[in-house]
Amino acid sequence: MQQYIYHFDEGSKDMKGLLGGKGANLAEMTTLGLQVPPGFTLTTEYCIQFLKNESHAPNFKEKIHQAVEKVEQQMGEKFGDADKPLLFSVRSGARVSMPGMMDTVLNLGLNDTTIQGLIKQTSNERFAYDAYRRFINMYGNVVMGVSHHHFEAKFVEFKKSKGYEDDLEMTPEDLRALVGIYKETVKEHCGNDFPDDPWDQLQGALDAVFQSWNNKRAITYRNINKIAHDWGTAVNVQTMVFGNMGETSGTGVAFTRDPSTGEKGYFGEYLMNAQGEDVVAGIRTPKQIADLKNQMPEVYKELTDIFDKLEAHYKDMQDIEFTIEKGKLYILQTRTGKRTGKAAVRIALDMIDEGLIDKKTAILRVDANSLEPMLHPTVDPKADSEVISKGLPASPGAACGRVVFTADDAVSAKQNNEKCVLVRHETSPEDIAGMNSAEGILTSTGGMTSHAAVVARGMGKCCVAGAGDIKINYAEKKFICGDVEVKEGDIITICGTSGEVMLGEVATIPPQLDEYFEKLMGWADEIRTIKVRTNAETANDAQNAINFGAEGIGLCRTEHMFFDQERILHVREMILSDTHEQRIKAIDKLLPYQKDDFIKIFKIMDDLPVTIRLLDPPLHEFVPHDDEEIEKVAAELGMTSEEVKEKIVDLEEVNPMLGHRGCRLGVSYPELSIMQAKAIIMAALEVQKDGKKVIPEIMVPLVSLSEEFTNLEKKIRKHADKLIASSGIELEYKVGTMIEIPRACIVADRIAEKAEFFSFGTNDLTQMAFGFSRDDAGKFLGTYQEKGLIKSDPFSVLDQEGVGALMKIAVEKAKSVRKDIKLGICGEHGGEPSSVEFCINLGFDYVSCSPFRVPIARLAAAQAELKKND
Repeated sequence: MQQYIYHFDEGSKDMKGLLGGKGANLAEMTTLGLQVPPGFTLTTEYCIQFLKNESHAPNFKEKIHQAVEKVEQQMGEKFGDADKPLLFSVRSGARVSMPGMMDTVLNLGLNDTTIQGLIKQTSNERFAYDAYRRFINMYGNVVMGVSHHHFEAKFVEFKKSKGYEDDLEMTPEDLRALVGIYKETVKEHCGNDFPDDPWDQLQGALDAVFQSWNNKRAITYRNINKIAHDWGTAVNVQTMVFGNMGETSGTGVAFTRDPSTGEKGYFGEYLMNAQGEDVVAGIRTPKQIADLKNQMPEVYKELTDIFDKLEAHYKDMQDIEFTIEKGKLYILQTRTGKRTGKAAVRIALDMIDEGLIDKKTAILRVDANSLEPMLHPTVDPKADSEVISKGLPASPGAACGRVVFTADDAVSAKQNNEKCVLVRHETSPEDIAGMNSAEGILTSTGGMTSHAAVVARGMGKCCVAGAGDIKINYAEKKFICGDVEVKEGDIITICGTSGEVMLGEVATIPPQLDEYFEKLMGWADEIRTIKVRTNAETANDAQNAINFGAEGIGLCRTEHMFFDQERILHVREMILSDTHEQRIKAIDKLLPYQKDDFIKIFKIMDDLPVTIRLLDPPLHEFVPHDDEEIEKVAAELGMTSEEVKEKIVDLEEVNPMLGHRGCRLGVSYPELSIMQAKAIIMAALEVQKDGKKVIPEIMVPLVSLSEEFTNLEKKIRKHADKLIASSGIELEYKVGTMIEIPRACIVADRIAEKAEFFSFGTNDLTQMAFGFSRDDAGKFLGTYQEKGLIKSDPFSVLDQEGVGALMKIAVEKAKSVRKDIKLGICGEHGGEPSSVEFCINLGFDYVSCSPFRVPIARLAAAQAELKKND
């Protein structure tokens, strides 16, 4: 029979997969000789079996009795005994820390009989009944489903009836009375009596803590932190020690370094005469850990010696829980402490200087994703805030401003030097000016790769997407969330790091990149072999990316340039033209604008490659849609409103994302692609003439047929070569394609005969491979994750099994005909660490991501190289 119960003296820190982080560390500390209250751990494997079978193993009760008997022998106490009762805590413990996500039961084993033994042992009736009423509250909530607020209401009501202001005024008789009131509360709300048998209590607690692996908050936490749903949790049954036995007892939580800044020094809080939940509940104000030095100097010295010992042993910053019982110190838990990205970088580098870890370990230890909040302003965690909604953290940072509901209003607000937050159901390319003007973007629909999310990340704008409980009423210029109504002009704050939407102005913290960050990035650049480019289409984006270490542009989207107020009319004139001549006339007006756009970018990207994608979206996205705008366009173009409306109807498509867009527009209207290619080459020649080196790469989008690419590639080269020849300036350029359609992967060898580079557009490739709409999939992908059908949102984390297999086919086929083909990725996955590692293993030359994810990709690339060389 497989062992599924381990006592603390049987395991080690290397058994986290089986014993969970908490159980493995309790075992390790026991081996180190620290004062750890005895106990045992039920394994994660048993949890998985229990949840799958919805029942315990046949010999479960016998094994639990045997495990308890060993603890009884260690403690000289007996579970359920009237004279010397043994009490337990029952806590969860997954292999990675999930603080507060699962359930805990303390003081288990108390009943009307064992309470008398506890009173005899401690000579403290008040403490005993306080522990008893806490146990009924916690067990009633966790195991029996009675909401905590029912108990809290009874507690407040009782204090009020006695005229008490402070909990400490309650007498032993008061607490004994509360025990009875709490039991009645359980009976009232769940229909069953509170269990009196300690063994029944233990069985119920074990079941509840195992089942808490699948509670809503735990599932959500795993989805956010990309933790596997099939790991299960271990459960730790540990002898209770009490911090609420008087003023020589207490409890606390401490970090061996500051988890916010990484500064070396003990950081934490404690409370005297309290149990663990009191420290985090906020009912009483805890003291700083340094105060313990004056209050209990011997205990403080012992505690800080343990801090140093554990940090040196684990070679990482530790998060430690402790209890002092009548002056005796016990360590209840140690785990690797959670920290901000800023703290992670500093701790890693400091530990190198201290000789605890080497450079390789330091680079691997910093979670690449944790760097992103460092690059944006963030909401001050200490600030007061009223959260009214929560959506997807689509683009990190914080933004505060007056609510506006249209892009035009956002532009007007910017012109009037007013900060605003643009609130939309979802954005479209036509909103680009408003998005650029707003401090941040909030949408009620859409996902992590929706238009709002992608564009906002590229701009470095804060964005919260898919806040589904926000109901927008454009006509009345307001949105409603529950009982809260927010009108145009009201101030809100959004946090793209957490997805929270808050009323009013909430204080923020500006980004601060220090010497620790720069040093880590320098090391990463020495190690990585793959290049890191950026997705950028404005000079501001490009400069931001350079500042963050980008080595070129992997995707410059030209369509966003068309929405500028000075040129949108010419775009619409082109779209609404009846003849080829009219279309050429309109397109010629656009060429100077495009050329100027590219000149600005080329100058910033001196001697770095710039991949420019030809026009991709369907034309209907550029036309006006409301009557007022239609009339305005008609007047400016000398048309009637009816004529404009007829053209708009002609452009409508049932499924525009699979319709007349990308290279299909170029095939139908080659003059458009030719104009863009000429603008690119003319801009490159002009910048190169001024002494800067330009490396332009012209990318044809949405190719599925080799014939499509060849058709446009010939025209592009013909006009590009003619311009270069007439200029007398040497200029090298490449023509390639974006691989974003599954068929293109299958026929990649045919396409590569003419294409000099492939850039994988994994947003659309994922969409088409799965048959998911990336703007609508957010409605059900969360359910898929909860049910274990997928581990991660495939629009956030590359699906290596399916989409990755298509990419591998394309790479192998392309290299079979063109060994030196340049390979890159420009979808949102280009800045996601596991996706970056996959691209490195496929032999890519570069990854490309939004400017604010460039440092993440740089570090992730270095980490992938270190793992590859292990």
